[in-house]
Amino acid sequence: MGAKVNYADVEVGNEIPAQTYAIDRADLVRYAGASGDFNPIHWREPVAKAVGLPDVIAHGMYTMAQGGRFVTDWVGDPGAVVDYGVRFSTPVVVPDEGGATLVISGKVEEKLDGNKVVVALTARSNEQKVLTRAKAVVQLA
Repeated sequence: MGAKVNYADVEVGNEIPAQTYAIDRADLVRYAGASGDFNPIHWREPVAKAVGLPDVIAHGMYTMAQGGRFVTDWVGDPGAVVDYGVRFSTPVVVPDEGGATLVISGKVEEKLDGNKVVVALTARSNEQKVLTRAKAVVQLA
């Protein structure tokens, strides 16, 4: 496949345009099936509220996966992501009516040897930062 972004065309500080991802409860049920994480805080409102959450929340790893999707959509090749890590800061609350949106943007933070770059991600839902220290090392063409 190969990366569609050329190392020579990228500079530190380049911004990757934001993408918005809609999340509804059906997405969470599908993710639970794929991941095996059927914790009811991700699909049953009474359980989520009983443990002190405002509503059903998205799986942290689902949120992280959307960040990975953002990077691979930009670079054009999932195999180009060499390293990826995040910390979870705020859960993504997914109401039954209307669901939630996750807005992810990125910025080239550093150019490395071997045509690699570090991309810092920002992920927000409901105007709150939901991922911190979100960074990917990406192999460019």
